[in-house]
Amino acid sequence: MDDLKRPEVFAAYYEKVYRELYYFALHTLKNPQDAEDTVSEAVADAFATVEKLRDQEKFRVWIFQILSNKCKRKLKEYTQKTVELPDDLPTGDATEESLQVREALDRLDETERRIICLNVIGGFKSHEIGEMMQMNHNTVRSRISRGLNKMKEFLA
Repeated sequence: MDDLKRPEVFAAYYEKVYRELYYFALHTLKNPQDAEDTVSEAVADAFATVEKLRDQEKFRVWIFQILSNKCKRKLKEYTQKTVELPDDLPTGDATEESLQVREALDRLDETERRIICLNVIGGFKSHEIGEMMQMNHNTVRSRISRGLNKMKEFLA
């Protein structure tokens, strides 16, 4: 069995989820530098407390939960400040459609955006998101549905 306390083993696990972590933080915080910093802080905290992870198969959920909490704290730091994602943000294919989707996502409130990002970008199921955000999984499912419907309305 892998020993996550070893830096090279931890790094291998982290490498598999870095991109998803970054995009989750980016869409949550809307600031590339804050996203990078928050992911770095989450990874440092995860490595420092890796012995608390009982099941290595849960690494992805565990590290996303740490990141989600960090993003939530970061958002509280600048709740009065509005930050727009730059139009030239490298998110892969910068087509008009992807810009519209990003704008629709940005229109959601903080909680809806986090839930949608965890679901769509992170690929987490409602029960996993519920655990991370300490919400009932049925509430998460309804928030996903409402958030996606709002995004569809914005795009219409």
